[in-house]
Order: sequence, then structure tokens, then C-alpha cells
Amino acid sequence: MSSKHAVRPLDGITVVSLEHAIAAPFCTRQLADLGARVIKVERPGAGDFARAYDERVSGLASHFVWVNRSKESLTLDLKQAEALSALKTLLKTADVLVQNLAPGAAARMGLSTRELHLTNPKLIVCDISGYGNDGPYRDKKAYDLLIQSEAGFLSVTGTPDNPSKAGNSIADIAAGMYAYSNILAALLQRQKTGLGCSIDVSMLESLGEWMSYPMYYAYQDASPPQRNGAAHATIYPYGPFKAGDGATVMLGLQNEREWLAFCEIVLDSPALANDARFDKNSQRHENRVALAELIDTCFSKLTCDQVIAKLDQAQIANARLNDMHGVWNHPQLAARERWVSVASPAGPIPALLPPGANDQFDYRMDPIPAVGEHTETILAEIGLNAAQIAAMRSSKAI
Repeated sequence: MSSKHAVRPLDGITVVSLEHAIAAPFCTRQLADLGARVIKVERPGAGDFARAYDERVSGLASHFVWVNRSKESLTLDLKQAEALSALKTLLKTADVLVQNLAPGAAARMGLSTRELHLTNPKLIVCDISGYGNDGPYRDKKAYDLLIQSEAGFLSVTGTPDNPSKAGNSIADIAAGMYAYSNILAALLQRQKTGLGCSIDVSMLESLGEWMSYPMYYAYQDASPPQRNGAAHATIYPYGPFKAGDGATVMLGLQNEREWLAFCEIVLDSPALANDARFDKNSQRHENRVALAELIDTCFSKLTCDQVIAKLDQAQIANARLNDMHGVWNHPQLAARERWVSVASPAGPIPALLPPGANDQFDYRMDPIPAVGEHTETILAEIGLNAAQIAAMRSSKAI
């Protein structure tokens, strides 16, 4: 029997979310992981448009599967008075409202913090947008790639000839993480004040925070970090190198002790450590082309496993360049039992447990909902009778 307590940190907290795509759903899924009841408001019929991004997970969309487990789906056409009234009734007893509608859309429906606090002063309202709730960019459309560009991410990522976007939705993820942490802080603050609050999270500011190192590196018009593919912009050797069997090894040297060990154990060339071209990081960075040729010559005679064995012996940080199949089958994830199964409309689907193994509780890993799966149950909870619900369904308000 597990020694963990059955109670989770956010048990008893109700979150209502007017969400689509990634940023807000990623935020609320993490709240659900900690036990919150998350009611996802979707459009009748199609639901969240992210449901239709692809069909890669047994007919379900990969993005949707990732960020929507453990939620209840409530379909409401908020352009219809009965549906909007039902939502406002639900919000009278909710703890958190999360929304990433177009800027100003929630307020136009009477869902501003000021109006909602008239009937529920304890409500925490979190708005997630591309650029924030004011300023000259407020109404500008914002997609993940566009924010990666505006925040300067593309200027430091890629090759010298071609900027490259991140391979996942990094701007959405950043905004979702800051919304999540801000809501947790607001729940703690509410315990002290008894009052809710308004939280305004923008994708630009979220990713901008993550860009602080390259911004400071370019402080006062200094030259910014250059795009170097998967190699580090200022530390060398730090990046990908091919082994003789064609596999790629990622390695990184952080200090001069590691440089000595790298020369002696990995390259079998102790004298190289004292070569004036490479005897400190700034020199290795300056002469990286010459050093790369020496490393490539050595590694070309070894397999990936042999290179990694030498790097481990020298205590040099390293990694394999895994593809997605490699991550699915990663031995460390398997050894730590990080995979579980969650239910979905397409049957059981594997899912990674949230990061952070807690010895006091188990994360909530409940099903991914079908569109509108919980609509009638939720509407009944807020006092609508069967006839009222039937009428709403007839008018396509749900």
C-alpha cells in the first residue's frame, strides 16, 4: 500500500478555463495535475480548435492529448444568452478563471475581473495573451512563431545563414508556465487576504524573461550571441560531434580541468592541452574550426558508445542526440517509472508523469475528455433542470 496521502495540493479548487491551443491549456493541465477540478469551456461541435491539428495519437491530436488530460469538457456557445448566463453562474463559485481569448473579448462578454468580483470577490482571473492587456501591441495577433521572432529568440537560434524556430511551442510553454506559477502564488496570497486578483500574462514578456542571458550578453550595444546551430555560441567545445558510426554525440566542456581531462582521456593527446591556440576557452572559441577538425579526426575512429564511454571516464558532460523514438524508449525514464497510462476517447494512451516526484501525493492522471462530455452534468450542478438543458441543446447553445 502506498504511504502517500490521498489529498493533493489543489484538491477542492475549481478552475474554469476559456482556453484553446497551448498556453492556457498547458497552464490548466498542470493545475489539474495537482488535483484542481478544471472545467474546459469549448465551442459546441468542434470544441478547442487544437483538437483538429492532426490525428497522430490514435486519431486524436498530439497537441490536445498533451495538454488536456484530467479535465471536464463543457460546451457553450457564449454568443447565446443562456450559455453566457450559465458560465457566469458557474463562475460565482469558482476559484480561478483562465482565458486566452482575443484581447478584450472576455470583457465584452461581461467577464472582466471588475464585473466578476461583484459576485465572487475571491475569484482569481488570469488573462493570457500575446502582448498583454494594454500597450500598442495589445490587439496584434500572436502565434508562437511570431512571439519567438519578436522576443529575439530566432536571432540567436539556428545557423549563421538560417534562423530556426524551436521545435516545440516554446513561447506558449513559457506563458503557460508563468500563468501556472502566478495562479499558485495568487492562491497563497488569497489565503492571507481573502481576496482574488487579476493576473495579466503575455507570451512576449514570458519568453522575454527567458531571453535575459542573450540580452545581457548584448548589453549597451555589445555584439549579441551568434547563431551556431546546436553548438554553444561562446563556449567550445560545446555541441554536437559525429562518431564513426554516424551517430551524434553532444558534449560540453565548462572549465580548464575538464579541458585537460578531455585531451588526456578522450583525445589521447595530453600535449594538446598546452597548445596556445586552445589553452583557454576564449582561444578555443576563436579557433573552433581547427579544434573541430582534431576532434572529428579522433571521433571518426570510434563508435558513439565508445565516445560516450571515454567522455564518462573523463567526467565530461555528454548526451546522445535522441530522436523521438529514443525518448519514448529512454532507459532512464523507464527505470524511474515515469510512464503511466491515461484514458481517452481513443482508448488508453501513455503519458509522462509531471516533473517532480513528490513523496506525499500522486499526481492526478485522469482521462482526456471528449467534446462536451461533461456538459449536462455541470449544467445540472449549477441548477438547470432537464428541460432547460434540452432547450439549450435544441438551440445549439451547448
